[in-house]
Amino acid sequence: MSHKSAVRFLSFGLFVLCASVNGNGCGQSSQPNIVVFLVDDMGWQDTSLPFHSEVTPLNKQFHTPNMERLAAAGMKFTQAYACSVCSPTRVSLMTGMNAARHRVTNWTLRKTQSVDSKHATLDFPDWNVNGLSPVSGIERTVHARPLPKMLSDGGYRTIHVGKAHFGAVDTPGADPLKLGFDVNIGGHAAGGPGSYLGTNNFSADFRQGDRIWDVPGLDGFHGKEIFLTEALTQRAVAEIDRAVADKQPLFLYMAHYAVHTPIEADPRFVEKYIQAGLVPIEAAYASMVEGMDKSLGDIVDRIESLNIAENTVIIFLSDNGGLSAVGRGGKKHTHNLPLNSGKGSAYEGGIRVPMLVSWPGVTRAGSQTDAPVIVEDLFPTILEISGVMMNHSEQFAADGLSFTGSLHGKSDPQLSDRPLFWHFPNNWGPTGPGIGPSSTIRQADWKLIHFYEDGHAELYNIAQDIGERIDLANEKPEKCKELSQQLGQWLKSVDAQVPINKVTGLPVPFPDT
Repeated sequence: MSHKSAVRFLSFGLFVLCASVNGNGCGQSSQPNIVVFLVDDMGWQDTSLPFHSEVTPLNKQFHTPNMERLAAAGMKFTQAYACSVCSPTRVSLMTGMNAARHRVTNWTLRKTQSVDSKHATLDFPDWNVNGLSPVSGIERTVHARPLPKMLSDGGYRTIHVGKAHFGAVDTPGADPLKLGFDVNIGGHAAGGPGSYLGTNNFSADFRQGDRIWDVPGLDGFHGKEIFLTEALTQRAVAEIDRAVADKQPLFLYMAHYAVHTPIEADPRFVEKYIQAGLVPIEAAYASMVEGMDKSLGDIVDRIESLNIAENTVIIFLSDNGGLSAVGRGGKKHTHNLPLNSGKGSAYEGGIRVPMLVSWPGVTRAGSQTDAPVIVEDLFPTILEISGVMMNHSEQFAADGLSFTGSLHGKSDPQLSDRPLFWHFPNNWGPTGPGIGPSSTIRQADWKLIHFYEDGHAELYNIAQDIGERIDLANEKPEKCKELSQQLGQWLKSVDAQVPINKVTGLPVPFPDT
């Protein structure tokens, strides 16, 4: 694949089309309100709404009536993907770039400091540890014009609520207001909260933790009996009210810290899970999931009460798979089954996520699509939905494809036939199946994972083996070679970084070599 064929070009200069995609004509009413409801670390199965072909024991363990409600009103995506850890997903959503291209390949925190754990045989490239920057010249950042800036320039009130995690401390990416958001509630450089409890001031200080995790800007809730998810929801609802009162189309990026660690029980919901027999950490986690779901319902309720539901698009998804790691008492709080592994892994448990879209008048109620989509696809899709288009004054590369055709109920061969790529030349830290420096390609039903530690590849037929239990690399050497070549050539076309062999001091080979 040539560099040109691997790149789709978008451009910076903006104007708002008079005729929107809804065909409502010029003016404020022609631009739909857009809500992106992003959950942190929620697994594909952490919901009573089944995304698999059958209801599973995990679906029966959770209670998410508002996800069910949203699915009944719109479209369920059964094969939606994100990156395996948080910052890469968020930067891809904001830029339309694959992580291999934007090089924010691991999670970010402190300025110019890598979070990669030590590895016995590999060192790691100088990836963009400082995250996303709207300003050029900031070291080790990807310079791009972010989605909220484009929407703000196109007439939207852009509202950020919750977890940001776009860039390191003391860089532009740490402040959502510098990325084009008009409002920022609770967003900063850290990727998790110090605490979910208002009685702890949402701070890690109560357990003598690092104060870098303390959630900012919520002083009015300090000392109160309120869960972080609820506090953020109350602030989000207030901002919806203000935008509607000002007769301005809104883009609400509702990015919950839930259900990221620390796993702390939401007192509103935990008792019923304990009564159901879940172990304490599972009960606490299930209560956090239900609290997140209540937030979704509260936002939908307010949108309906303000009579803007018919002109509001809601997109729900998670930023990566569930954290399937052993926690307190030697127990896991989530399991992702039947998928293999979880957050940080190249297996489906790390990258496949729940996703729903409701677009009144467009998505058919209760519909479903099996079209594979990936997080960078949200960027062009949201721009198309908004009616904010771009002229040809300046260009930049983007990897995502709009899936608005799927939302209209149309079959889209461009989506189903294309390859999907993941790239993680890093060492996340926790150990587990499929966790480690790797690159991945999915083409139709076939998925190949190339592991950089020893150069071996694993091959799976996802349609027949969703749990990735049967490695077919030895049985299907030609398919393995074909996908390895396609993966390696694509990585080179986007100037992807790879780990360094400690003995030779040289980059390890690409998958095709």
